[in-house]
Amino acid sequence: MKNVIKSIDRGSPLEKHARVGDSLVSINGNRIVDVLDYKFYAYDARLHVVLRRPDGGEYSVRVHKAEGGDLGLDFETYLMDTPRSCANNCVFCFIDQLPPGMRKTMYFKDDDARLSFLLGNYITLTNLSPREIERIIALHVSPVNVSVHTTNPELRRRMLCNDRAGESIEVMRRFAAAGIVMNCQIVCCPGLNDGEELTRTMRDLAGMYPGVHSVSIVPVGLTRYREGLYPLTPFTREHAAETIDQVTAFGDACVERYGSRIFFCGDEMYLKAGREIPPDAFYEEYTQLENGVGMLRLMETEFRSALKLSDAPDGVPFSIATGAAAAPFFEKLMALGRERYGELDGRVYAIQNDFFGRSINVTGLITGRDLIAQLRGRDLGERLFVSQNMLRRQEMDFLDDVTLEQASEALGVPIYPIEQDGFALWDAISGLLPELKLPQRGGEETAYYQYNQNGT
Repeated sequence: MKNVIKSIDRGSPLEKHARVGDSLVSINGNRIVDVLDYKFYAYDARLHVVLRRPDGGEYSVRVHKAEGGDLGLDFETYLMDTPRSCANNCVFCFIDQLPPGMRKTMYFKDDDARLSFLLGNYITLTNLSPREIERIIALHVSPVNVSVHTTNPELRRRMLCNDRAGESIEVMRRFAAAGIVMNCQIVCCPGLNDGEELTRTMRDLAGMYPGVHSVSIVPVGLTRYREGLYPLTPFTREHAAETIDQVTAFGDACVERYGSRIFFCGDEMYLKAGREIPPDAFYEEYTQLENGVGMLRLMETEFRSALKLSDAPDGVPFSIATGAAAAPFFEKLMALGRERYGELDGRVYAIQNDFFGRSINVTGLITGRDLIAQLRGRDLGERLFVSQNMLRRQEMDFLDDVTLEQASEALGVPIYPIEQDGFALWDAISGLLPELKLPQRGGEETAYYQYNQNGT
């Protein structure tokens, strides 16, 4: 049974009634299939909950709680179901370009609408059943993050290698008509969905506004592990600049017509083009920060504010390790800090991506072994700062399974993962170091230890 209760929160409305091992059957007469049903139907203040004992006997409980309050049930799996895998074989899929021998979870391609709503994952809509489409509309599951890539049905079928891929655009139109908000992304591939095809896609998506709330255009990422895959070419500096101009001009027209820009190039496109990141007002609500849109601009804005509000740093030498593309940006932040407080004893190191190939130059894909190989023996000061995006948050290890502790030991310096936040970065530089919780490796119990403020 998928809806088996694993634990019950103390003090929750069902603590004295439900038992671990029972199954959730229905709420207010609505059958509970998965986590979406559970969260939607458990929202009301007054509930009639039906549960089933392991022996098959059912019983019901009347619940009175705060509207929106949690029932406090935890299930065997987060989704109360198995995650739905991707049915596509996209020509640009990054997972297909991974080297062998990485952990199994790295090779799983999810395409699950529930994870899109709950965790912000992007989905292609190609594996939604008619029932699921109707349920998203009926429950008003919103927002949903959609990987569009193109609105040309034939081209979308070719790019996703899925005969159903062209049907998804009509699903998007249904969602827009029903008031479902969609944040979209386009992985732009030179020679496929750029140029005139990109203009067509932007025109079609703008026609769904405000259902389509925002769209990011990001350059395709190509690793060195592409043998036997579709022949794609990376963005050149010139083509990246042309695409920025194309998207910006279309966005300007959208501002005039709709009052919103809607379309934004990812920061990586600007870095490839050697262009300045647009000003703060350009990004409106910063809707797509997690997709790398405006992240650097917001970080600089926050960093400048932190400089004005803070006292002088503690003077302890430090270093920052970042992807090759973003290194000049961090050099600029260091220059701003020196303008305000004189000499900062800090260095910025650009890490080349030898693991995936040097055409991959974003910070989030730096591995532990590249970090160690390129920083060993360098002057790192007393603290090394890296982006939190390099690490899995709970396990605190890099993409290649090198742990934070192993990297720190190899380099002989404490390493602090910093949130993508200008205030957090300046705090760390100033000596207000983040609490660093690391899982104790080995053993069945999960324990934690942390660095002291002096990094020991």
